Amino acid sequence: MRNERIPDRNIAMELVRTTEAAALAAARWMGRGDKNSGDGAAVDAMRMMLDTVDMDGIIVIGEGEKDEAPMLFNGERVGNGHGPQVDVAVDPIDGTRLLSLGRPGALSVIAVAPRGTMYNPHDMFYMEKIAVGPAAKGCIDLSAPIQWNIEQVAKAKDLPIEEVTVVILDRDRNTDIVDQVRAAGARIRFITDGDVAGAISAGLAGTGVDMLLGIGGSPEGVVAACALKALEGDMQCRLWPRHDDDRKMAAERGLDMTRVLTIDDLVGSDDVFFAATGVTGGDLLEGVEYVAGGATSESLVMRARSGTIRRIQTEHHWRKLENISGGRYHDD
Repeated sequence: MRNERIPDRNIAMELVRTTEAAALAAARWMGRGDKNSGDGAAVDAMRMMLDTVDMDGIIVIGEGEKDEAPMLFNGERVGNGHGPQVDVAVDPIDGTRLLSLGRPGALSVIAVAPRGTMYNPHDMFYMEKIAVGPAAKGCIDLSAPIQWNIEQVAKAKDLPIEEVTVVILDRDRNTDIVDQVRAAGARIRFITDGDVAGAISAGLAGTGVDMLLGIGGSPEGVVAACALKALEGDMQCRLWPRHDDDRKMAAERGLDMTRVLTIDDLVGSDDVFFAATGVTGGDLLEGVEYVAGGATSESLVMRARSGTIRRIQTEHHWRKLENISGGRYHDD
């Protein structure tokens, strides 16, 4: 009898329909200064499309708990109940602030792996992270000094250190990391939000990014690890406490704050599916553009087992858009 716990077919093309739906619904809120409405539109559209996917899914990495935004909640069952039993990581909008301010780089993302293989950070919202692409796989160590890691990446990619580009989330908590990168002589590309896109950029060739460093969201760390599995990249993380309450909660849950989590700790399977659709156009993906009769979108779809990476440009029509959002996109 076939083992239903193991995804043995490529459901990535079904998953991208969920990120397209979320992106199409949310893009109407671009620049309108309303994070929760944009996120809520994406959540509703993604949930609707998830119910059509052939899988028995449980959300392990949801979103919304950190900022009381609308959410696909941890423990929620998704899919039509048929097919493989899987863990699901979702971020209907990675970069809600980018969307609300009309800035580039917001994405809708989803990742799926066999049941029981995704790391659950519980209520620890932040992680220290380091991520690289295939050329530097196996060359990083989060416990080592930043300069050492940069030197290893430079060696692996046959680059002088001054040509290594590090993407870092522009936050006060990353000031010391920024100082160390500058002291090492590497270049920095700052991002204001959305470090899933930053990690993917480190994993993809031709982006101009060689590695990601810094403290960012824990849910985003697990999602990024899924993408990097598909890209044959590498990632390490360590839970990062904001204050004593985080340390107390981690102790109560038995979470080791000193443990370096490898990419295999973050997602313990090589049969990972990942899909992302651009909401607002950025370096990684084009955003949703409304045109006469509908809209266009660009997506990235990957499967780790096969190594398949697809970029999909899609034309959508008014009827589909209205079914997704319940709103009107044109006048009769």
